[in-house]
Amino acid sequence: MKKTFLLLALCLGLFTSCGFEERIKAQTEQTEIENLEIPQSKQTNNEIILHHKGYSVGYNTKNLLPNWVAWELYKEKLTEDASRYKKFLPDPDLPQEYAITTHEYTHSGWNRGHMCPAADNKWDADAMKESFYTTNICPQNENLNKGDWNDLEEACREWAMSESVYIVCGPVLYKEPVYGFIGKEFEIRVPEAFYKVVLKGVESGNPQAIGFIFKNQSGNNKLYKYVNTIDEVERITGIDFFPALDDEIETQVEAKYDLEQWELNR
Repeated sequence: MKKTFLLLALCLGLFTSCGFEERIKAQTEQTEIENLEIPQSKQTNNEIILHHKGYSVGYNTKNLLPNWVAWELYKEKLTEDASRYKKFLPDPDLPQEYAITTHEYTHSGWNRGHMCPAADNKWDADAMKESFYTTNICPQNENLNKGDWNDLEEACREWAMSESVYIVCGPVLYKEPVYGFIGKEFEIRVPEAFYKVVLKGVESGNPQAIGFIFKNQSGNNKLYKYVNTIDEVERITGIDFFPALDDEIETQVEAKYDLEQWELNR
């Protein structure tokens, strides 16, 4: 499995003496980056970080939602060795008082919306099963879940066929709840929107990043309609994405996006 390791001592000497292109080359060819997809959240007071086989999650024990779910996706993971799991399960790694069951969603009017998709975990039976943990789901509008959100999931898999992509997604919560809460024994916050950020091209030396914001409601739009810079998604969520990147590279890729690079200009 592809995994990478950040050699800070080597990078420090190289990055202080070279330009942006040389920095990219130094980081992508001479170093490897461990857990590049893992963000830094400001909501650490209520956050439990869990690492599963196919994804990691920063779970908010107050809202009973993930603050973020992060994973790396590449061609070798897009095999279909494992059948789709069919049952949502409490996360066994959570303390019992936070381990909600799927029944909290029953008759709520909201879908059990995967953050890390089941289809990204067909490469392994355990990874597939873990994608159905309730730490990986949010109350989501059915039309969004099966429509535009699914379209972006499929686009990510297309990008991953060519090169590794690093993905982070999760809910957006307004200061005052719009949709309130669901649940019978627990109070699960219903998100007002969702975000997803994607990074690619790190290994090839052409890093590109893009962000998306979807309101938690019905829609039928082209994906470019939801596009934002990573900087904007960070401002909205308060989460620092891809902090393992060299600071200059991170600043460059998060400040802008190129629709041509993502084939979203149509």
